[in-house]
Amino acid sequence: MALNLNQLRVFRAVLECNSITEAARSLRISQPAASKQLADLEASLGVLLVERRSRGVRLTAAGEVLSRHTWRLFQEEEAAERALQALLGLELGQLAVGASTTIGNYIVPALFGELHRAHPNLNLELEIGNTARIRELLIEGRMDLGLTEGLISSGSPDLEALNVEVFTHDEMVLIIAPGHPLAASAGRLGARELTQLPFIVRERGSGTRDVVEDALARQRISIAPVMSLGSTEAVKNAVAAGLGAAFVSRLTVELELSNGRLRVLALEDFRLRRALSLLTLDGKPPSPAATAFLSLLRERYPK
Repeated sequence: MALNLNQLRVFRAVLECNSITEAARSLRISQPAASKQLADLEASLGVLLVERRSRGVRLTAAGEVLSRHTWRLFQEEEAAERALQALLGLELGQLAVGASTTIGNYIVPALFGELHRAHPNLNLELEIGNTARIRELLIEGRMDLGLTEGLISSGSPDLEALNVEVFTHDEMVLIIAPGHPLAASAGRLGARELTQLPFIVRERGSGTRDVVEDALARQRISIAPVMSLGSTEAVKNAVAAGLGAAFVSRLTVELELSNGRLRVLALEDFRLRRALSLLTLDGKPPSPAATAFLSLLRERYPK
């Protein structure tokens, strides 16, 4: 005997609805058509599957046996469909990631490279902006994921729409030009002496600036910026030109430290590390492409 999937769909609908009429309605076919499909299934098997009653139907012993296999059969069908959708989502889909400056310039490109090698047809998009802008884009639904180094205060309305997860930490260092008077000093600078330095800072809304100002405020240290600039590259160039000192991520100055263009000034009583956070929209399940990206992120930065 050969089982007919269309007939089994009618049988499953009858089980779910406890009525041939309701089963027909759910399948968007006529009641006579549903009855015929069920009758044909019973005829092909040579057994009665359901007893028709004035108030619904009741399974026979043979119907009970077939029902258990029917549920498993359609569960496998649904699992196969999900697997194929996931494959198509990776092969033909797209992924839009919003990242604040440091993460966007120094972390995401490497992850995108790995993802592209595994799924070359996936369309990858990276939007770089300050932390406030990335949160805004994510809430508007224009990004699949957000990666930021900024602070989200407990009273922020963003928390109602976003899930926030720390995926790693980043060290902030104080940089100066090699020709700075303090560059020749072998000692460490005390945190209180920071007030004597001219500072270059990022623009308002920048995650770097938020974290630095928050950490200094906790130490009751106030600095007076001589200028604020819209990118880390601009900050590094200003410091290299001798215009002041700045706190930046160590990730952003590895090249300049190796070639001697900038120096790190050690602090004896102050260490600044910041959380790097993954932001997702609450209630929105990740796409297959987003799931693959998150897998790479967590593999590279395990907790």
